Amino acid sequence: MQGDAGVRASLDGLPPLRDVIERHGLQAKKSLGQNFLLDLNLTSKVARTAGDLSQTTVIEVGPGPGGLTRALLMNGARRVVAIERDERCLAALAEVSAHYPGRLEVIPGDALKTDFAALADGGPVRIVANLPYNIGTELLIRWLTVPSWPPFYASMTLMFQREVAERVVAAPATANYGRLGVLAGWRTQAKIAFDVPPQAFTPPPKVTSSVVHLVPRESPLPADVKKLGRVTEAAFGQRRKMLRQSLKSLGGERLLEATDIDGTRRAETLSVEEFVRLANAI
Repeated sequence: MQGDAGVRASLDGLPPLRDVIERHGLQAKKSLGQNFLLDLNLTSKVARTAGDLSQTTVIEVGPGPGGLTRALLMNGARRVVAIERDERCLAALAEVSAHYPGRLEVIPGDALKTDFAALADGGPVRIVANLPYNIGTELLIRWLTVPSWPPFYASMTLMFQREVAERVVAAPATANYGRLGVLAGWRTQAKIAFDVPPQAFTPPPKVTSSVVHLVPRESPLPADVKKLGRVTEAAFGQRRKMLRQSLKSLGGERLLEATDIDGTRRAETLSVEEFVRLANAI
């Protein structure tokens, strides 16, 4: 992998990522959910999965030493806005910014406190990120439940642990189907693009990762975001119970009668359309 990184680095004129990490003392921090992806062949594959970036502002969360950032710029991204909480990484990212004048903006700060829609500059936006493990799911839910739709982004290409990725793309009546699958299925078309083995990262995580590509649906079924959130949270919060029991706090039998849904069913058997009906009946 050192060799691969070196070859790709010579193509973009920047040092190999392993050298950057060593020079800046950027050992990954578990507390920040960091696992750095050093193989620029792989980061380029992630960038290509996101599609044509030449007219696009790409929002990246958690760039770390800049492996994916460099791949996005190498693959023609017009502009990359990277949000990085770890101040240790800013010097390394400044070197990337200097190498691509005017195309990389680094914003120091917490992604959970960032107004992502405000980062757009009028053109198309794509979110592409190797998300920190500890905030990945929360960020995805926020992006799936933005108030206005179509959203500010044209697509999301995100890396998760494989088990999270399977929950994002899960279909009804499958083991991984839950709140995440309902929200993603309601508003987007989501697919797993490819897997990334643990040894591609530094340090290697204990699990395989997957890249998920999500494209917003133009006209998802109309529903109140907050009500749909309440229904899915209640239903899957007690997923082994029948709906008449798990939805008791929201009206239970009355709600089920209004939507003509059998109260003896369990949450994982309901389609996205049925969850939307429940939300609209609250």
